[in-house]
Amino acid sequence: MSNATGSTAIKPIVGRAQHGRWPLPLVALLALVLLPGCASFRTLNSKQPNVPLIYSGTRLNWYALHDGCCAKERFGAQAPKHAAIDLPASVLLDTLVLPFTVAAELGVNLGIRGGM
Repeated sequence: MSNATGSTAIKPIVGRAQHGRWPLPLVALLALVLLPGCASFRTLNSKQPNVPLIYSGTRLNWYALHDGCCAKERFGAQAPKHAAIDLPASVLLDTLVLPFTVAAELGVNLGIRGGM
């Protein structure tokens, strides 16, 4: 496919969203479906005292990948069935909430309330 100047035209990939972006409703739906199963989400919403908070979901996934026996007692949440798949999302989410988890571990009251 050459034009008058001799350059080759690039054909767009079929089935790809315009400009390489995902539609917002699809992203929101995926987040709603996948987030409750995320190890970070589970551990940070745990009601069990004295569980680790800093990178808790990442640590829970790593523990599950190395055949840890007592995830519920150690982290206050059950390990995900597919820890290897959940691990990248947990690393991302744990990194995003790191300032808050460090503050909570240090006992700093940020005045933030919430949770489920």
